[in-house]
Amino acid sequence: MQNPTPTNASSGEKPAGLQPPTPPAPVAVPHGRQHSVTSISSSTSSLSKDKRLTYSSTATDLEAQTNEADQQKRLGFVRFTLLNVYRRLFSIAFIGNAIAFIILMVYGAAPLDLVNASAVNLAVCGLCRQPLVVNALFLIFGSVPRSAPMRLRRLACKIFHLGGVHSGAGVASCFWYIGFAGVYTYQFHPSPMSIAVLVLIWAVLAFLVSIIVVAHPAFRSKRHDYFELTHRYSNWVILVLFWALVLMLASQDPSMGLFLVNLPAFWILIIITLATIHPWLLLRRVRVVPEALSPHAVRLHFDHATVKFGQGISVAKHPLADWHSFASFTDRFDNPDTKFSCLVSKAGDWTRSAIKDQPTYLWKRGVPTYGFGYVLRMFPRIIVVTTGSGIGPCLSFIDDENRPEMRVVWQTKSPLQTYGPRTIDLVRRMDPDPVILDTSLTGRVDMLPIVLRLYKEFNAEAVCVISNPKMTKSIVYGLETRGVPAYGPIFDS
Repeated sequence: MQNPTPTNASSGEKPAGLQPPTPPAPVAVPHGRQHSVTSISSSTSSLSKDKRLTYSSTATDLEAQTNEADQQKRLGFVRFTLLNVYRRLFSIAFIGNAIAFIILMVYGAAPLDLVNASAVNLAVCGLCRQPLVVNALFLIFGSVPRSAPMRLRRLACKIFHLGGVHSGAGVASCFWYIGFAGVYTYQFHPSPMSIAVLVLIWAVLAFLVSIIVVAHPAFRSKRHDYFELTHRYSNWVILVLFWALVLMLASQDPSMGLFLVNLPAFWILIIITLATIHPWLLLRRVRVVPEALSPHAVRLHFDHATVKFGQGISVAKHPLADWHSFASFTDRFDNPDTKFSCLVSKAGDWTRSAIKDQPTYLWKRGVPTYGFGYVLRMFPRIIVVTTGSGIGPCLSFIDDENRPEMRVVWQTKSPLQTYGPRTIDLVRRMDPDPVILDTSLTGRVDMLPIVLRLYKEFNAEAVCVISNPKMTKSIVYGLETRGVPAYGPIFDS
């Protein structure tokens, strides 16, 4: 699809090659057993009800969609729920380590071998979340051309489930370290130095276990701030204690320097330390221009950097408090005074505070990081499905000159009143005729039949889903079990 390069939308100028849209963006409204469409006017603050189009012309069409939606693959629950990609990656990382651990323990493991194995897994775990590493992986996997076999592109798209490797390696590192602590304790010979080493060993283990406990979804979803702070500060403490432990072990060797040079854990610790410090070297307090959209949403504009398609940033009100990540999208179409924006809606204490007391300065760290949406560019035609403020990450597509052709299905409450006419205009840059489901008029609508029909009619190759975890899992599961390639970030993607 040829994508125009529009000028500032607020200037009233028509970019070259861009035809003025004839109908405003539609809002799909179920009526009886068929869907009717109510149009939205971006120049007014109320829904216009004088223009109606038919989304499904007959009741039979919707029944056919529903029948098609019921045709699920056998064993779909096992493959796409119990054995989803995240869990498969976790299992590969953890089970591979478990086999190696068992073999090593059966044949007799030296304490330093266990330390090295634990350090390797800690490095893998940490690097899976390091911005430079994440960007490199997304660029590599996202470079698969559209001419590549569909099977290859479907696999490459799964890179956003890298969190499975992160979690699997993290848990495996703890088990390796438990083995080290057990062996060292079993072989313990009292001395002032060995007692100090023993205390350090068990202190590190306590922090490792605390990280895993708070990372459990049941705790993380209810106490996210506590999870983040425990995760971050425990990591820092472990890093410091691990350095102290390695140096104390080395001090017991006649040649401390030679001991360290020949110890893999020493070099791995250097890598982990550099990877940990790097984002904080780029810590800055940056200006923010808030744009109030409604009591439920705010758009935050930034001008400290230029972001690319599919990238997001992490921001905080205080550098040592909780950080929040947001997908970003360009401002060049409707606000040339700033460079990019993040859409924030009520989803927790931090977002409620940002809407009520709109910040003019925030802290940022690291570099803009590629996320889930970036890999969708390897498909020529996609369906974008989202709810609520999930439209924010989707708007990243408007800045990609090589973006796929797309249809948009957006279900939200009072879209015009909540997100404003400019947001509707940006949505129409992705799809001139989006399907917008206003739940204030219709209640929640089952989007699966609509998506299945659009997927077939549009001849799409994939579906991109960005919503809350429950909705994302539900839609992705419903599509994948019917043979439709569907992708959506989950809790720990």
